[in-house]
Amino acid sequence: MPLSVDMPLEKLKEYRGSSLKPKDFDEYWKEALKELDEIPVNLKIEKNSFETPYCECYDLYFEGINKAIIHVKYLKPKGIEKNEKIPAILEFHGYGGCSKDWTYKLPYVACKIAVFSMECRGQLGESTDDFGAENSFRNCNLTREILNPKELYYKKVFLDGVRLSKIVMNLDFIDETKIGTMGYSQGGGIALAVSSLEPKIKSVFAVYPFLSDYYRCWNMDTGAAYEDIKEFFRKKDPQHKRENEIFNNLGYVDIQNMAHLIKADVTMTTGLMDKVCPPSTQFATYNKIKSNKKHLIFHDYGHEDMLVGLQDENILWALELLKK
Repeated sequence: MPLSVDMPLEKLKEYRGSSLKPKDFDEYWKEALKELDEIPVNLKIEKNSFETPYCECYDLYFEGINKAIIHVKYLKPKGIEKNEKIPAILEFHGYGGCSKDWTYKLPYVACKIAVFSMECRGQLGESTDDFGAENSFRNCNLTREILNPKELYYKKVFLDGVRLSKIVMNLDFIDETKIGTMGYSQGGGIALAVSSLEPKIKSVFAVYPFLSDYYRCWNMDTGAAYEDIKEFFRKKDPQHKRENEIFNNLGYVDIQNMAHLIKADVTMTTGLMDKVCPPSTQFATYNKIKSNKKHLIFHDYGHEDMLVGLQDENILWALELLKK
């Protein structure tokens, strides 16, 4: 029988999550998107000194919710002909980190695909935050403003991703019908969330996505990426008097609750030994996706950077954008 760190593979393929979905979930996101439309974009693009024979690099900045300034590493293939339209990939990074070096993104540019790598507000990149400090990663993002769901951190991050998608689709050399989102861990969760909120996204590549099925993670006491839920209870609600309210509010930014909205083709990767983002939480999202989907299962791997063969799968996924 195929093994997993939390339940057998046969059960994983049937599991549909433990967390609740707020009754006003759809209205919440309708209002959030309206809120986004009402704030200025304040787009700024500056040439970066890094360059290769086939790639130009830029720093792109825009304004997000609560006046945060979001930084994006933007890589543009050279030699685009007049009136030519090319695909684009929106990339999102892992929890607490930042966008990797320009070099990591060059294989996609070599395929004549533009790359836009967003740095999450208030983590270790250049994007600012409204939490009282710039560029200062705080390990409480899941529970920040948890009792005030309109101010949830990941609501703002998801909307930053949506705003980036609209900026990219409006660039004159981008084919808006060939936009993909991708990311690992936190980045995978954001890639899925953005595709649920922007129906024009064509394809998603999500590797062991974070931000799913919070109640399941809390019950498993996984620690790691979901540790701040337990810490919130320990320090703010030790008798769990507001437990239902807290998990209801987390439900607004639980990607398993957003999965049914996804129109894009989805490729998801799960390592069955993942103790950081347990397989069941990833399957909870995957099993609710109604669009075309494919699940890459790595039986003997956990939450690791180097899953053998995965980078090739990632490039093959990107090449599909050229054909769509």
